[in-house]
Amino acid sequence: MATIKDIAREAGVSAATVSRVLNNDLSLSVSAETRSSIFSIAERLQYKPARLRQLKQNTERAGKTVSLLLWCSMEEERDDPYYASIRRGIEVRCEELGLTLGQTLRGRSSITQLQNTDGLIVVGGVDPKEIIQPYTNTGTIVFVDLYEELLEFDTVKLHFRQAVEQALGHLLELGHRKIAFIGGESTGERRAHYFKKFMQERGLYTPELVRLGAWNSADGYRMMNELLAEPERPTAIFAASDPLAVGVLRALHGQGVKVPEEMAVVGFDDIEMAAFLQPPLTTIRAYPEQMGKAAVQLLAERLGGREAPAHSVIGTKLIVRESTAPSRR
Repeated sequence: MATIKDIAREAGVSAATVSRVLNNDLSLSVSAETRSSIFSIAERLQYKPARLRQLKQNTERAGKTVSLLLWCSMEEERDDPYYASIRRGIEVRCEELGLTLGQTLRGRSSITQLQNTDGLIVVGGVDPKEIIQPYTNTGTIVFVDLYEELLEFDTVKLHFRQAVEQALGHLLELGHRKIAFIGGESTGERRAHYFKKFMQERGLYTPELVRLGAWNSADGYRMMNELLAEPERPTAIFAASDPLAVGVLRALHGQGVKVPEEMAVVGFDDIEMAAFLQPPLTTIRAYPEQMGKAAVQLLAERLGGREAPAHSVIGTKLIVRESTAPSRR
Protein backbone atom coordinates (compact mmCIF):
# COMPACT_ATOMS: atom_id res chain seq x y z
CA MET A 1 0.00 0.00 0.00
CA ALA A 2 1.52 3.31 -1.13
CA THR A 3 2.50 5.96 1.41
CA ILE A 4 3.31 9.66 1.27
CA LYS A 5 7.01 8.74 1.51
CA ASP A 6 6.70 6.57 -1.61
CA ILE A 7 5.19 9.48 -3.55
CA ALA A 8 7.83 11.90 -2.23
CA ARG A 9 10.64 9.57 -3.30
CA GLU A 10 9.36 9.37 -6.88
CA ALA A 11 8.55 13.07 -7.12
CA GLY A 12 11.91 14.12 -5.66
CA VAL A 13 10.36 16.31 -2.96
CA SER A 14 9.86 16.08 0.80
CA ALA A 15 7.04 14.09 2.42
CA ALA A 16 5.79 17.37 3.95
CA THR A 17 5.46 18.89 0.49
CA VAL A 18 3.49 15.89 -0.77
CA SER A 19 1.18 16.04 2.24
CA ARG A 20 0.48 19.75 1.73
CA VAL A 21 -0.11 19.33 -2.01
CA LEU A 22 -2.51 16.40 -1.52
CA ASN A 23 -4.37 18.40 1.12
CA ASN A 24 -4.70 21.28 -1.39
CA ASP A 25 -2.62 23.74 0.65
CA LEU A 26 -2.69 26.80 -1.67
CA SER A 27 -0.25 28.70 0.55
CA LEU A 28 2.52 26.30 -0.46
CA SER A 29 4.94 27.78 -2.98
CA VAL A 30 5.45 24.99 -5.48
CA SER A 31 5.35 24.90 -9.29
CA ALA A 32 2.28 23.72 -11.17
CA GLU A 33 4.45 21.05 -12.77
CA THR A 34 5.42 19.64 -9.37
CA ARG A 35 1.80 19.69 -8.18
CA SER A 36 0.70 17.84 -11.28
CA SER A 37 3.50 15.31 -10.90
CA ILE A 38 2.58 14.58 -7.28
CA PHE A 39 -1.07 13.99 -8.15
CA SER A 40 -0.14 11.76 -11.11
CA ILE A 41 2.19 9.64 -9.01
CA ALA A 42 -0.40 9.35 -6.23
CA GLU A 43 -3.00 8.18 -8.73
CA ARG A 44 -0.63 5.69 -10.36
CA LEU A 45 0.40 4.23 -6.98
CA GLN A 46 -3.28 4.12 -5.93
CA TYR A 47 -2.50 6.14 -2.82
CA LYS A 48 -5.33 6.37 -0.30
CA PRO A 49 -5.21 8.83 2.61
CA ALA A 50 -5.02 7.34 6.10
CA ARG A 51 -8.57 8.44 6.88
CA LEU A 52 -9.85 6.54 3.82
CA ARG A 53 -7.84 3.43 4.78
CA GLN A 54 -9.26 3.64 8.30
CA LEU A 55 -12.77 3.97 6.93
CA LYS A 56 -12.18 0.92 4.72
CA GLN A 57 -10.90 -1.10 7.71
CA ASN A 58 -13.87 -0.05 9.83
CA THR A 59 -16.28 -1.04 7.06
CA GLU A 60 -14.65 -4.45 6.69
CA ARG A 61 -14.70 -5.05 10.47
CA ALA A 62 -18.38 -4.14 10.70
CA GLY A 63 -19.27 -7.47 9.12
CA LYS A 64 -17.06 -9.55 11.45
CA THR A 65 -18.41 -11.54 14.40
CA VAL A 66 -16.44 -12.39 17.55
CA SER A 67 -17.37 -15.21 19.92
CA LEU A 68 -16.35 -15.43 23.57
CA LEU A 69 -15.58 -18.56 25.57
CA LEU A 70 -15.30 -18.16 29.36
CA TRP A 71 -13.97 -20.95 31.56
CA CYS A 72 -15.75 -19.66 34.67
CA SER A 73 -19.40 -20.13 35.59
CA MET A 74 -21.75 -17.23 36.19
CA GLU A 75 -21.54 -17.94 39.93
CA GLU A 76 -17.73 -17.81 39.89
CA GLU A 77 -17.84 -14.58 37.91
CA ARG A 78 -20.21 -13.11 40.47
CA ASP A 79 -17.96 -14.14 43.38
CA ASP A 80 -14.80 -12.75 41.74
CA PRO A 81 -15.31 -9.67 39.51
CA TYR A 82 -11.90 -10.16 37.86
CA TYR A 83 -13.39 -12.12 34.95
CA ALA A 84 -16.42 -9.86 34.72
CA SER A 85 -14.04 -6.95 34.16
CA ILE A 86 -12.22 -8.83 31.38
CA ARG A 87 -15.54 -9.50 29.70
CA ARG A 88 -16.54 -5.84 30.04
CA GLY A 89 -13.29 -4.78 28.37
CA ILE A 90 -14.01 -7.16 25.48
CA GLU A 91 -17.51 -5.76 25.04
CA VAL A 92 -16.34 -2.13 25.14
CA ARG A 93 -13.51 -2.61 22.63
CA CYS A 94 -15.71 -4.63 20.24
CA GLU A 95 -18.16 -1.74 20.18
CA GLU A 96 -15.36 0.79 19.62
CA LEU A 97 -13.96 -1.18 16.69
CA GLY A 98 -17.31 -1.99 15.14
CA LEU A 99 -17.01 -5.74 15.75
CA THR A 100 -20.13 -7.75 16.52
CA LEU A 101 -19.93 -9.77 19.74
CA GLY A 102 -21.81 -12.97 19.00
CA GLN A 103 -22.02 -16.05 21.18
CA THR A 104 -20.86 -16.05 24.79
CA LEU A 105 -20.18 -19.63 25.87
CA ARG A 106 -19.11 -20.98 29.25
CA GLY A 107 -17.18 -24.06 30.25
CA ARG A 108 -14.79 -26.37 28.45
CA SER A 109 -17.45 -28.52 26.81
CA SER A 110 -19.33 -25.59 25.25
CA ILE A 111 -16.84 -25.32 22.36
CA THR A 112 -18.97 -27.94 20.58
CA GLN A 113 -21.79 -25.36 20.50
CA LEU A 114 -19.68 -22.80 18.65
CA GLN A 115 -21.38 -21.58 15.49
CA ASN A 116 -19.89 -19.69 12.55
CA THR A 117 -17.63 -16.90 13.80
CA ASP A 118 -14.76 -14.85 12.43
CA GLY A 119 -12.77 -14.81 15.67
CA LEU A 120 -12.70 -16.41 19.09
CA ILE A 121 -11.52 -15.01 22.44
CA VAL A 122 -10.91 -17.65 25.13
CA VAL A 123 -10.74 -16.41 28.73
CA GLY A 124 -9.33 -18.56 31.51
CA GLY A 125 -7.59 -21.84 32.17
CA VAL A 126 -9.00 -24.16 29.51
CA ASP A 127 -6.92 -26.84 27.81
CA PRO A 128 -5.89 -25.24 24.48
CA LYS A 129 -6.08 -28.62 22.73
CA GLU A 130 -9.80 -28.79 23.48
CA ILE A 131 -10.24 -25.51 21.60
CA ILE A 132 -7.80 -25.96 18.73
CA GLN A 133 -9.12 -29.30 17.47
CA PRO A 134 -12.78 -28.34 16.85
CA TYR A 135 -12.07 -24.71 15.89
CA THR A 136 -10.41 -24.84 12.47
CA ASN A 137 -9.59 -21.14 12.06
CA THR A 138 -6.83 -21.19 14.67
CA GLY A 139 -5.26 -17.99 13.36
CA THR A 140 -8.09 -15.98 14.86
CA ILE A 141 -7.99 -17.27 18.46
CA VAL A 142 -6.80 -15.06 21.31
CA PHE A 143 -6.15 -16.73 24.68
CA VAL A 144 -6.60 -14.47 27.69
CA ASP A 145 -5.28 -15.25 31.19
CA LEU A 146 -4.12 -18.72 30.20
CA TYR A 147 -1.23 -19.92 32.36
CA GLU A 148 0.27 -22.22 29.71
CA GLU A 149 2.90 -20.77 27.34
CA LEU A 150 1.44 -20.60 23.81
CA LEU A 151 3.97 -19.03 21.49
CA GLU A 152 2.08 -19.89 18.29
CA PHE A 153 -1.13 -18.06 19.28
CA ASP A 154 -2.03 -14.52 20.27
CA THR A 155 -2.16 -14.22 24.06
CA VAL A 156 -2.94 -11.65 26.76
CA LYS A 157 -1.60 -12.21 30.26
CA LEU A 158 -1.27 -10.39 33.54
CA HIS A 159 2.27 -9.98 34.87
CA PHE A 160 1.74 -12.25 37.87
CA ARG A 161 5.41 -12.43 38.82
CA GLN A 162 5.57 -8.65 39.05
CA ALA A 163 2.37 -8.61 41.10
CA VAL A 164 3.61 -11.16 43.64
CA GLU A 165 6.97 -9.43 43.97
CA GLN A 166 5.21 -6.11 44.58
CA ALA A 167 3.04 -7.59 47.35
CA LEU A 168 5.75 -9.58 49.09
CA GLY A 169 8.39 -6.89 48.63
CA HIS A 170 6.08 -4.46 50.42
CA LEU A 171 5.59 -6.86 53.33
CA LEU A 172 9.32 -7.59 53.61
CA GLU A 173 10.07 -3.86 53.71
CA LEU A 174 7.70 -3.64 56.67
CA GLY A 175 9.70 -6.31 58.48
CA HIS A 176 7.37 -9.28 57.96
CA ARG A 177 9.00 -12.69 57.55
CA LYS A 178 6.25 -15.16 58.48
CA ILE A 179 3.98 -14.48 55.50
CA ALA A 180 1.04 -16.78 54.69
CA PHE A 181 -0.60 -17.28 51.31
CA ILE A 182 -4.34 -17.76 50.77
CA GLY A 183 -5.33 -18.53 47.20
CA GLY A 184 -7.69 -20.35 44.86
CA GLU A 185 -7.21 -23.77 43.33
CA SER A 186 -6.82 -23.50 39.55
CA THR A 187 -4.73 -25.60 37.19
CA GLY A 188 -1.43 -23.80 36.62
CA GLU A 189 -2.37 -20.83 38.86
CA ARG A 190 0.65 -18.50 38.90
CA ARG A 191 0.25 -16.48 42.10
CA ALA A 192 0.83 -19.54 44.30
CA HIS A 193 3.75 -20.56 42.07
CA TYR A 194 5.50 -17.19 42.30
CA PHE A 195 4.77 -16.90 46.03
CA LYS A 196 6.56 -20.19 46.67
CA LYS A 197 9.48 -19.26 44.40
CA PHE A 198 9.91 -15.79 45.95
CA MET A 199 9.81 -17.08 49.52
CA GLN A 200 12.06 -20.08 48.85
CA GLU A 201 14.73 -17.87 47.30
CA ARG A 202 14.88 -15.96 50.61
CA GLY A 203 14.68 -19.00 52.87
CA LEU A 204 11.25 -17.93 54.16
CA TYR A 205 8.90 -20.50 52.63
CA THR A 206 6.76 -22.51 55.08
CA PRO A 207 4.34 -25.00 53.44
CA GLU A 208 2.07 -24.94 56.51
CA LEU A 209 1.34 -21.27 55.83
CA VAL A 210 -0.14 -21.94 52.37
CA ARG A 211 -3.88 -22.52 51.95
CA LEU A 212 -5.75 -23.11 48.68
CA GLY A 213 -9.52 -23.29 48.20
CA ALA A 214 -12.33 -21.71 46.21
CA TRP A 215 -12.04 -18.16 44.88
CA ASN A 216 -14.62 -16.63 47.21
CA SER A 217 -14.92 -14.82 50.53
CA ALA A 218 -16.39 -17.83 52.33
CA ASP A 219 -13.28 -19.90 51.65
CA GLY A 220 -11.06 -16.95 52.51
CA TYR A 221 -12.79 -16.86 55.90
CA ARG A 222 -12.38 -20.62 56.39
CA MET A 223 -8.71 -20.71 55.40
CA MET A 224 -7.83 -17.74 57.61
CA ASN A 225 -9.43 -19.45 60.60
CA GLU A 226 -7.33 -22.54 59.82
CA LEU A 227 -4.16 -20.45 59.87
CA LEU A 228 -5.15 -18.83 63.15
CA ALA A 229 -5.39 -22.30 64.66
CA GLU A 230 -1.74 -23.03 63.81
CA PRO A 231 0.69 -23.16 66.79
CA GLU A 232 2.65 -20.22 65.38
CA ARG A 233 0.68 -17.57 63.57
CA PRO A 234 1.97 -15.60 60.59
CA THR A 235 2.31 -11.84 60.86
CA ALA A 236 1.05 -11.12 57.36
CA ILE A 237 -1.32 -12.57 54.77
CA PHE A 238 -1.12 -12.32 51.00
CA ALA A 239 -4.56 -13.14 49.59
CA ALA A 240 -4.61 -13.98 45.88
CA SER A 241 -7.84 -12.03 45.28
CA ASP A 242 -9.72 -9.24 47.02
CA PRO A 243 -12.82 -11.43 47.59
CA LEU A 244 -10.55 -13.87 49.45
CA ALA A 245 -9.12 -10.92 51.41
CA VAL A 246 -12.65 -9.91 52.43
CA GLY A 247 -13.08 -13.33 54.07
CA VAL A 248 -9.64 -13.02 55.66
CA LEU A 249 -10.53 -9.69 57.28
CA ARG A 250 -13.84 -11.07 58.52
CA ALA A 251 -12.10 -14.01 60.20
CA LEU A 252 -9.50 -11.76 61.81
CA HIS A 253 -12.16 -9.41 63.14
CA GLY A 254 -14.15 -12.36 64.45
CA GLN A 255 -11.18 -13.63 66.45
CA GLY A 256 -10.17 -10.22 67.73
CA VAL A 257 -6.95 -9.98 65.72
CA LYS A 258 -6.18 -6.34 65.01
CA VAL A 259 -5.38 -5.34 61.43
CA PRO A 260 -2.73 -4.15 60.72
CA GLU A 261 -1.25 -4.02 64.23
CA GLU A 262 -1.24 -7.80 64.73
CA MET A 263 -1.74 -9.02 61.17
CA ALA A 264 -1.02 -7.24 57.88
CA VAL A 265 -3.19 -8.13 54.88
CA VAL A 266 -2.52 -7.61 51.16
CA GLY A 267 -5.12 -8.46 48.53
CA PHE A 268 -5.11 -8.72 44.76
CA ASP A 269 -7.33 -7.04 42.11
CA ASP A 270 -8.24 -3.68 43.73
CA ILE A 271 -11.97 -4.21 43.32
CA GLU A 272 -14.19 -1.22 44.00
CA MET A 273 -15.01 -2.17 47.59
CA ALA A 274 -11.32 -2.63 48.57
CA ALA A 275 -10.97 1.03 49.47
CA PHE A 276 -14.10 0.91 51.66
CA LEU A 277 -13.28 -2.13 53.80
CA GLN A 278 -12.31 -1.74 57.44
CA PRO A 279 -9.45 -1.10 57.35
CA PRO A 280 -9.09 -0.07 53.69
CA LEU A 281 -7.26 -2.87 51.90
CA THR A 282 -3.70 -2.68 50.63
CA THR A 283 -3.84 -4.57 47.35
CA ILE A 284 -2.31 -5.17 43.95
CA ARG A 285 -4.20 -3.30 41.25
CA ALA A 286 -4.74 -5.50 38.22
CA TYR A 287 -6.16 -4.16 34.99
CA PRO A 288 -8.55 -6.90 33.79
CA GLU A 289 -10.64 -4.54 31.66
CA GLN A 290 -7.48 -3.51 29.82
CA MET A 291 -6.74 -7.21 29.27
CA GLY A 292 -10.12 -7.62 27.57
CA LYS A 293 -9.52 -4.60 25.36
CA ALA A 294 -6.05 -5.84 24.42
CA ALA A 295 -7.52 -9.21 23.38
CA VAL A 296 -9.98 -7.55 20.98
CA GLN A 297 -7.21 -5.34 19.58
CA LEU A 298 -5.05 -8.39 18.83
CA LEU A 299 -7.98 -10.15 17.19
CA ALA A 300 -8.77 -7.08 15.06
CA GLU A 301 -5.16 -7.02 13.86
CA ARG A 302 -5.40 -10.70 12.91
CA LEU A 303 -8.60 -10.07 11.00
CA GLY A 304 -6.77 -7.20 9.29
CA GLY A 305 -4.08 -9.52 7.98
CA ARG A 306 -1.35 -9.77 10.64
CA GLU A 307 0.30 -13.19 10.41
CA ALA A 308 2.86 -13.35 13.24
CA PRO A 309 1.58 -14.23 16.74
CA ALA A 310 1.61 -11.34 19.22
CA HIS A 311 1.65 -11.38 23.01
CA SER A 312 0.42 -8.67 25.37
CA VAL A 313 1.52 -8.63 29.03
CA ILE A 314 -0.38 -6.26 31.32
CA GLY A 315 1.45 -4.89 34.36
CA THR A 316 0.18 -4.32 37.90
CA LYS A 317 0.50 -1.65 40.61
CA LEU A 318 0.80 -1.81 44.40
CA ILE A 319 -1.88 0.26 46.15
CA VAL A 320 -0.93 0.89 49.79
CA ARG A 321 -3.79 1.53 52.17
CA GLU A 322 -4.33 0.89 55.90
CA SER A 323 -4.32 -2.93 56.14
CA THR A 324 -0.52 -3.14 56.25
CA ALA A 325 1.94 -1.81 58.85
CA PRO A 326 5.40 -2.71 60.20
CA SER A 327 5.69 -6.04 61.98
CA ARG A 328 5.77 -5.86 65.76
CA ARG A 329 7.46 -9.26 66.12
